Amino acid sequence: MSGWTDACILNVSSRGMMINAPAAIAAKGSRVELWHGERLIVATVVWRKGTRAGIQAEDRIPVDEILAIGQSSSLQLTASAWPQVERRKRPRTHDDQRLRARALQFAATAAIAVSLAFGSLVMIETALAAPLHSIRAALGG
Repeated sequence: MSGWTDACILNVSSRGMMINAPAAIAAKGSRVELWHGERLIVATVVWRKGTRAGIQAEDRIPVDEILAIGQSSSLQLTASAWPQVERRKRPRTHDDQRLRARALQFAATAAIAVSLAFGSLVMIETALAAPLHSIRAALGG
């Protein structure tokens, strides 16, 4: 995402926050600027999931100012454009691993089924070869 949007602070500590923004939040590793009133907080996105993100601030966060009821101005978030991440450098998730395992299990099951079918065909051919040879000989062929 590039540009400004409103965000909601879900959790705050002296070195980081969990925020929620209606628009998609910048990718992991991106730098963001957060404005709370007149205070600027520069931070790096350390994780994100959907519209939620965990950010780590470069400087200490004034937790008391943010939590003060008198200063209830909205938090604004801006970020640079998302960096293009090569597919092979993208971290793998648990779901990715589970899908790979399912595909490998399916391929192994299919290979076993094909080899059993081929083995059965060879056994049936061998079992029927002798009687068919006898029938051919009896018919004069």
